[in-house]
Amino acid sequence: MNLRLKYVLVICCIGLNFVVLAQDFQGKAYYQSRTSVDMNKFGRPDMTEVQKQRMAERLKQMFQKTFILTFNRIESIYKEEEKLVTQGENQRGRFRGMMSGAIDGVTYKNVKTKALLNKHELFGKVFLVEDKLPKLEWKITGDTKQIGGYTCFKATAIQTWEDFDFTALRGASTAGEDSETVTEEAPKPIVVEAWYTLQIPVNQGPASFWGLPGLILQINTDRTTILCSKIVLNPKDKLTLKAPSKGKIVTPEAYRTIAIKKFQEMRSTFRRRGGNQGGRR
Repeated sequence: MNLRLKYVLVICCIGLNFVVLAQDFQGKAYYQSRTSVDMNKFGRPDMTEVQKQRMAERLKQMFQKTFILTFNRIESIYKEEEKLVTQGENQRGRFRGMMSGAIDGVTYKNVKTKALLNKHELFGKVFLVEDKLPKLEWKITGDTKQIGGYTCFKATAIQTWEDFDFTALRGASTAGEDSETVTEEAPKPIVVEAWYTLQIPVNQGPASFWGLPGLILQINTDRTTILCSKIVLNPKDKLTLKAPSKGKIVTPEAYRTIAIKKFQEMRSTFRRRGGNQGGRR
């Protein structure tokens, strides 16, 4: 009887420890994001090849970013890694920082409540864009590959216009320096390719992506690739995840309308002041 009781107690302790570890499981994942640009959609028709090359390099630098995903089993926060703006970056560095806050911002996800909250700073004003996590119908393909020592499985889904993380604003923002107009494309579905690992059993991923039985380490969508470069699990200093709480609460549609209007006003002001003379050398 005593032996059985000890056996039961040991099993209970093991089970309790497992639950505690599962609840406390957390980590950080670092992602490199790169977006290629179709130069036919930017700039003026009379731009020289030198001007096009200069603009292409500028856009390439703007869309090469490092993001950090802080996560546990229920919540995650995804934001760009903070960097100091050097004197050499000057106005272009501040411009990129402003665009990052207006477009990328801070993304909070809660897979239990299905809450999605994006914090954006637009020309000095803070907005909290409330939404629900987009539900993608993932299809497991059976393909596998290694990413940083983790075995990853491939899944694909079709992303609709409503699922976009304000990517419609990227054209408006990047056209600000050299373009006279912004061409709005008709909505179209995008094939999303995700690579996730069961070795990190959290229902999380970069940006607004989620819904797979393991951490998503790579996302390919249209012209953007997001690739995990580093993972830190259960760091010594416990991580605290809190949803952003300060800012004006708006819907995604309302924020998109406000942002496009502000970008258009910025371009008009830019042109009245003589274009990008200060940015050219």
